[in-house]
Parts: sequence; C-alpha cells; structure tokens
Amino acid sequence: MRPHAAPARQLTVVPVALVLLLANAGIEAAAAQGPPTATPDTSCSSCTEWNRPHGPVKVFGNTYYVGTDGLSALLVTSPEGHVLIDGALPESAPQIQANITALGFRVQDVKVILNSHAHFDHAGGLAALQQATGAPVVASFRSAPWIRAGTPQRDDPQYGTIRGYPPVRRVREMADGDTVRVGPLRLVMTLTPGHTPGGTTWRWQSCDGSRCLWLVYADSFTPLSAPAFRYTANREYADGPTDFPRSVERWRTMPCDLLITPHPMGSNLWARVQGSAPLVDPGACRDYAGKAALSWKNRLDTEAKER
Repeated sequence: MRPHAAPARQLTVVPVALVLLLANAGIEAAAAQGPPTATPDTSCSSCTEWNRPHGPVKVFGNTYYVGTDGLSALLVTSPEGHVLIDGALPESAPQIQANITALGFRVQDVKVILNSHAHFDHAGGLAALQQATGAPVVASFRSAPWIRAGTPQRDDPQYGTIRGYPPVRRVREMADGDTVRVGPLRLVMTLTPGHTPGGTTWRWQSCDGSRCLWLVYADSFTPLSAPAFRYTANREYADGPTDFPRSVERWRTMPCDLLITPHPMGSNLWARVQGSAPLVDPGACRDYAGKAALSWKNRLDTEAKER
C-alpha cells in the first residue's frame, strides 16, 4: 500500500466551530452509499472476557484509561475539552461513559473521538459514544468507510470472518502526519497498517508537573486473516510486502516514553500501572516493533510453506 500523499494538516476542534467540522456533504454521501456487504461471523468467544469491567486508571498526567479489562479506551483531558481514543465493543460504551464520569469529567466535554482500527472490538462502541458526546470521530482514510457503514470491508485481511457494528454518521478522515488539536492538546496520526489497511497509531505529550512524556497508542500488529487470505498473494502486498515493514520502522523510530496498545495486555499495562513493571520505558516501542517484525516473518514463513 502506497503512503497517503496528502500534506500534513491540523484538525482543530473548539466548541464554536464544531458544527463547521461536521458539515461535510461528501462524507455523508459516502456513508449513505455504503460498501459491498459480507456475511460476517458474529460469534466472539473472547468478548465476555474482553468486556469485563475495569475501573478508570490515571496513566500519566492528563491521560486516563477508561476502557474495559481487555479493550483499551483512553481519555486525554484539557480545560478546553477532551479527546477519547477508541470505543471497544458496542456493549462497552456504557462502561466507558461510566469511567469518564467516575473520574469527575463530563462525557459531554469530549470534543473528538479517535480510532486505532475499524474492527468491532475497537470501533464497535463509537456510534453510542458519539451519540453521548456529540463529538465527531476521526479515522484514517482506509478505516473511515468501514466505520461509516459498520460493515466489514473487502480489503481487510479478516473480511468474511469478522462481524460488523453500529454505523457511525460523522466520521472525519485524516491523513498520515495530521494533527488533532483540542485546546492545548496535540495528537499526531501515524499510519501503521498491516493488521488492517487503515491501522493508525496516535502519539501525544502528557505532563505531570514539569515532567513531560511522549505517550504512544500503538495499533495492533498481528497479521491475522481469514483462512483463504494470503498477504503475499494480495495485490497490495504482492510486489514485496510494504505494510508491516513500514509500520515496524515507524514504531521503532517514533518518540515514545510510555506505550499503550488497543488490548492492554499487548503492552503489559496492568502490571505497569500496578508497579510490578516499569510504567515508563523509552525502549517499549522499539521492543514492540521487534515483536511485530517477528510476527510478520513467521506469517511469511507460514505462507511460503503452503505454496
């Protein structure tokens, strides 16, 4: 997949301009048209475990964990409004809202909702959370069509085996290197495709007093797919796989002091916030990149043996 060539932009969200942000007739028209449909497998053997309740946790500075026990959702706060990242499952939305409220913040003060990738376990709750907050959803140009329709897209490696979720009406597309701004908050989008074509990593700075850290919400890296899908045979990968190697290099080199992942166990988050492992680790993203590279190599080796 070629990198998106659009120049870096900034999405600034302030209350008086919110209605202008949402007025995008082209996006609404695309949502109405929708993508080709599939017959997804609606079973989810892990959903009950993923959706176990978990109380909110202050991660660092103005960044809080407000997700479930097995699915991350993050709240980045400011006096001028907040940013929410990911929506977990459709049935997770009430937990996320309750966790935000338990921290003393108002759900209505969330000004924008960001997404890592468009699968049902990270985007499933976006529609309900958008309804509760009134906030637009921001996603990559490859994730946005799926999120608008709630229907799996054919360019996803797991197409045909993964379920849909409630569609989201107001989705803003942003490109690689673009910045979302809410008051003093600045969150940078980095495309890290592979697990899905639209996989996105977000990074921002949080401060605790005079100590400021780069936080990275790194998207999933596992090359999972439907049984018949082959990365090496897919037209986006056939000329020499590009998605995973480029994503690996981006994780390896981006500023990163504190790593969080869409599944908290993917970054050992619970042990870290409880103090049994270092919360801050400047080498965490490099280690994550190394695991991603190994996972990708193993997948290519498996496909080579099946030829």
